[in-house]
Amino acid sequence: MSGQSASLNETIRSEIAGRILSGEWPPGHRIPIELELMAAYGCSRMTVNKVLAALAAEGLIERRRRAGSFVGRQRSQSAVLDIPDVRAEVKALGLPWRMDILARSVRRSTAADRARLGEGAGPRVLALACRHFAGAPVHAIEDRLIDLEAVPEAETAEFDAVPPGAWLLSHVPWSQAEHRIAAVPADDALAGLLGVQPGAACLQVDRRTWRSGRPVTAVRMTHPGDGYSLVARFAPGA
Repeated sequence: MSGQSASLNETIRSEIAGRILSGEWPPGHRIPIELELMAAYGCSRMTVNKVLAALAAEGLIERRRRAGSFVGRQRSQSAVLDIPDVRAEVKALGLPWRMDILARSVRRSTAADRARLGEGAGPRVLALACRHFAGAPVHAIEDRLIDLEAVPEAETAEFDAVPPGAWLLSHVPWSQAEHRIAAVPADDALAGLLGVQPGAACLQVDRRTWRSGRPVTAVRMTHPGDGYSLVARFAPGA
């Protein structure tokens, strides 16, 4: 391949990838057909094919026989044995993170709250519902309880620039954590929040953390099933 052809390949790939990663072309957006790309860049079908194949190999697009090429959903990975920062997860995809706080309330803990937080939960909780975005698509819905006896300063925390999970990681040292992972279908309300079809598969991760045996927080993070994966690496006896 000549240097000129290689440079053109990289130009086309870079421009298409840039539109995808910036959110200009969201998941599901149809990529211009091969003839349109050939005309736009003054190149051969072989060049276009090589670029699309490379983008598909990177996971940026999906090529569907007889239908064309479409922007794929970017998959985020999280370590099973770690407590992730959702903002860092999104930025690792090369996408801008933002968050909407859907609901926020301070209340006396109910029996259901105490069951979620675990034994030793205090009398008051901060309840938060948030929606996290990765560019244009929704990355996750967060349903969180914070035990205000364990973290009283959370009651007045703003959470405007820092998501609740990251705020807790920087303010409260934790000594024990638990993860429960499940696949769930999206009901109508969840589907509307995530921007998926009702019944679509979702990945739901319930996490609890403690400090010296006292509950700190319980959070349920629900992700579109095709946009998130969990990874564990371990050694024998670990």
